[in-house]
Formats: sequence, structure tokens, C-alpha cells
Amino acid sequence: MDAALKELAEVSRFYGSDSSYVFLGGGNTSVKLGDRLYIKPSGTALASIQPEQFLALERAVVDQIFKLDSGLSAAAREACAKEILQSAVRPLGSGRPSVEAPVHQVMEYQFIVHLHPALVNGMTCAKDGKTACTRLFPEAVWLDYCDPGCTLANKVRQGLEKNKKTNGRQAQIVFLQNHGVFVGADSSDEIKALYAGIIERLQKAYQAAGVSAEVKQSEADAVAVQTLAPALRTLLGNSDDGKRVLVHCVGNCDAFAGPLTPDHIVYAKSFAYTGSGTKDELAAFRSQRGYLPKVVCISGKALFTVGTDLKEALSVQTALENALQIEALTQAFGGARYLTAAEYGFIENWEVESYRRSVQGSGGGRLAGRVCVVTGGAQGFGLGISEYLAAQGGIVVIADMNKDGAESAAAALCEKFGSKRSFAVEVNISDEASVERMFAEITHCCGGLDLLVANAGVLRAGSVLELSLKDWNFVTNINYTGYFLCVKHAARVMSRQIVDGVGQWSDIVQVNSKSGLEGSNKNGAYAGSKFGTIGLTQSFAKELVEQHIKVNSVCPGNYYDGPLWSHPEKGLFVQYLSTGKVPGAKSIEDVRRFYEDKVPMRRGCLPADVAKAIIYCVEQDYETGQAIPVTGGQVMLH
Repeated sequence: MDAALKELAEVSRFYGSDSSYVFLGGGNTSVKLGDRLYIKPSGTALASIQPEQFLALERAVVDQIFKLDSGLSAAAREACAKEILQSAVRPLGSGRPSVEAPVHQVMEYQFIVHLHPALVNGMTCAKDGKTACTRLFPEAVWLDYCDPGCTLANKVRQGLEKNKKTNGRQAQIVFLQNHGVFVGADSSDEIKALYAGIIERLQKAYQAAGVSAEVKQSEADAVAVQTLAPALRTLLGNSDDGKRVLVHCVGNCDAFAGPLTPDHIVYAKSFAYTGSGTKDELAAFRSQRGYLPKVVCISGKALFTVGTDLKEALSVQTALENALQIEALTQAFGGARYLTAAEYGFIENWEVESYRRSVQGSGGGRLAGRVCVVTGGAQGFGLGISEYLAAQGGIVVIADMNKDGAESAAAALCEKFGSKRSFAVEVNISDEASVERMFAEITHCCGGLDLLVANAGVLRAGSVLELSLKDWNFVTNINYTGYFLCVKHAARVMSRQIVDGVGQWSDIVQVNSKSGLEGSNKNGAYAGSKFGTIGLTQSFAKELVEQHIKVNSVCPGNYYDGPLWSHPEKGLFVQYLSTGKVPGAKSIEDVRRFYEDKVPMRRGCLPADVAKAIIYCVEQDYETGQAIPVTGGQVMLH
């Protein structure tokens, strides 16, 4: 048993990791071992499946699906089939099997691999696909489109029985119109050989017809993207709670013209929207179709995909690109055959596909789906804040001059919290062109942003009698001017997310310092920049409230565990010990204790402390223009 399951897992990963055969983890595989059918669970990706993840079904129980009363309505049959499949799982309740398990059951071969290669669906989704199949694959069974689930299983059983009577043995290849292909064999090597033969024959057919899967696409109109994407986030969002969606630009070309397969409907809906993107046009689309689009084509300017988070928006892009490839390939066989209203209506309302979407979601959290930009996010406070925001469901953009460090930090967040939960952008916040490029890149990727954490900052300590103008300007340009530049360009994007005075509030939270609340000895450049930015926060808050943007500052105490203080060679603890700044100190521990004793709570400030204050600013609907101490009581408002 173990050897067969390992073989099944290997062939599953072989095809699941190849985008030419599978997109978005689709397809399913199985192996028959005695009275058990082991099959991929619903919602599990082929690319990473392990032997122990396959669900065992009692085959005799699965067979009961084929004994259901033919007089039942389609909905009743599907409900009964679902219950039968769940009762076949061994042990009971250990998972939800693929809805296509009955198809695997009726194919007599030990290994079954069901995939949706674009090259195959170029034929199965074509008007003349059946004729082409008869010519190219005379040994195969072709089945006209029918609703998936119980109905499909019965059609496959009937088709295979008829084929076996004619040919003496059951066909190993079954093509499903507007769906994909099933291949059965008694070894994974034979499965691979059969698929290779299918692809080879189709490639020759496309070449002979002069047809390619390549989709021509031009660059999007940059101005249109920056103008339209933020508004689309609101127009396509949840009308009940006002929550915005992610709008991802994929370039500039036409969208698909209609529904091709169930998988495309699940991820990208049956129809894309094409138009100018106005509120009235999108409302009319919703009224006609019953849903807002997942693919938005702004005629001649840009093509967008939509999701509740970045992962979903990128999944829609994958489905879109696959659909466009298939449309192109169908030209070899008479053009595309789109699903009828009855066919795509069944998929749109099918509970099975709702379940599949739900298990592939990225989860919730207090910041679920919000785009959170953290400047200086590659290290120190910024990195700790970024991790906390990601843990609360945020899509975190690590913005930093240190591109390699930012990319490493973003990759670590994705590893810990899930795919596409973070990405990196390079920025120098004292350079306006760099700041403008950063927000353009974020808007292109996500459609806009919900939270800017203006964390990037520098420190150059020194006496007013000795500090150089160069150091003064360095601190001022980053801490003061850099904050102004980030707010200027973030607010421009955020303001476009308000449509006709309606839209979710956005937030700008500056990470200030306790040195912005009281002076700091021989640290005038830093303290002055922090005092000054509290003035900016109050001024920006008064102005931007009309744009539904709240602006606040949080003022942390010293982060003693961060590199500024704890670096083993350059940290302030080392410097203060060597210069004798702390009387009587004989070790770094003595210096640290001296400074911790200045704090009533007897410890330094941590990134989580700051992040909690940031989330307070976001969740507090009635707070703007504030400077909130996060100092353990060392500095108090008065």
C-alpha cells in the first residue's frame, strides 16, 4: 500500500508543479487498492500532496451513487451523492473527498489522473472539438458537456460501458467537453506516457493550424492605473461593510469573452467586465449578472483582476491567463464554445465550488485584506511591526532602501503567514521621485493602500556646539522631509479610494519617539525632527479628514533589544559603557539596567507594543491628529 501511495503522490506532484498541466492546484488523482479508493481531498493542491494526505474511500459505498433513483431532481441527486461520499470516507470524518471520486471509481485502471492542460482544453472548449477528438484520438472517449458531480459520473460510466462493448476493453482516455481529460493506467509510468502522447498530437495539430497559445499584451496606461485602480477598490468592494478589495493590474489586453470551464468560473466568474469603470456601469453589470466582476477591462487602457486579498487577485490572474490561452488555441478547431446559461449557472451556484474557495482562502484577522505599507520595514522596529501586522491579516509591503533585506523580510513573512502575504519595494524616502515610484508600484500591484506606517528614521546624536550641518541635514531630510513626502504621495492614492464622498477610512501612522514629546540631551537634530513631525501629523490630520484619512503618531520609548542599542560593536550600550556615560557601570548589563530603571515598567519598548498602538489608531474611528506615548510610563502626556 505504501509503495502505491508514494507512487500516486509522486505522479501528482509531477503534474501539479507543471503549470502547463494544472493551474491553481486543480485536477485530482487516485489509486485503487483492494476495497479502497485513495483520492486527493477537495481543496488540496497536487503540487505538494503527500502520501498520507490521500483520503481512503470504501468503494462499495461509493458505488451506491450509481443506484440513486433516476427520478430525483438534479439538486436532490447531488445532495444524496455528497452524503454517500462523506459516508464512504475511512475513517469517517477524516476529510472531504473530491466530488469526482465516482468518476475515478468507474474507470477500471489502478491509477487515475484528471488534469486540465491548456493544450487539451484548446480542443475540449472548441466548437469543433468533438470532430477533432475523433480524428486525433480514435482510441479515446469523448463526452459532451454535462453538469459535474453525480450527473457527470453517470455519463462517464455509460460512455465507458459503450466503449468497452465496442472495443473489448475500457478506454484509458476520456475527454470531457469544456472540462479536461481523465487518463487511467495500471502504473504511473504508463500515465506519463499517455499524457505525453496526448500533448504531442495536440501540439502537432496546433502547429499545422498555425495557432499559438501566446496572448499578445501591451503595457497598461500608467496614468489610468494610478487614477482608476484606487477607485475600483471601493466600487468593487463590500457594500455592506465598505471593505475594499485588492485590484491588481495585469497589463493591457482584452479579457476572455465568456465562460470556458468550471475552474474558470470558480476563480474568475463567468463573465468579465469591459467598459470605462464608472460607478453606474459596474452597478449595471452587477444587476445583469448578479455579482461584481473578478476581471475588469478598462477598454484600451488596462486589465485588472480582483480579490479579497492579493493571493486571490493573483489566482484570478492565473485563471484569466489560462482562459486567454485556451481561447487562442480553440481557433485551431473552429473557435471557442462557451458554456450555456444553464451550464454556467449550475457552476455559479454549486456548493462544492463554494467549499473549494473557502478552504483556499487566506483567513481573517483584525487587518484582513488591508494593504499595510511599512517604511524602514526590513529591520528593527519596522520588521517587528511588519510581522505583527501580518499576523493580524494585513498584506504587508516592506519598503526599505535595503532591497535585499526587504525581500528577505517579505519572504520570511510569506513563509510564516502564507503565500502573497507580503512583498518588498525599494525606496529612499528623502527622494521624492523614489517615493512616487514606490506608491505607483504598490498601486499597480494592489490598487492602493489602507495603512501607511511611516517608520523609517535615522539618528545622529551630538552637541549643538559640535554637530555638523551634514548630519543635521541627514536627520532632517529623512525624519522630517521624508515623512512629508510619504504622506503626500500616500494621501494622493488614498484619496482616490473615496468615490462620491463614500469609502472606507484610510490610516497614516507615524512612528515618532518619546523624543518627540520631551527634549533629548545632545540629540537636538533627532528630537527636533520628531517634535516637528508631530506638528506635521496634527496639520495633515486636519487637512486629510476630508479625504477620509486619519493621521496619528505613536511615540515609542527605547527599543533596547534592537540594533541601535544592542549591536555588539556599534550599539549604544557598548558606546555608553566605553565612554563612561553611566557612572559605575562595569558591564553592558549594568548600562542596560540603568536605562531600564528609568522606565516605570522596568523594560524597554518592543515592536509588539508599537504595533498594538498602531492597530488602535486604525480601529479607533474617532481619533486623528494624536501623538500616543508607548513608553511604559517613562514619558506621560500633560
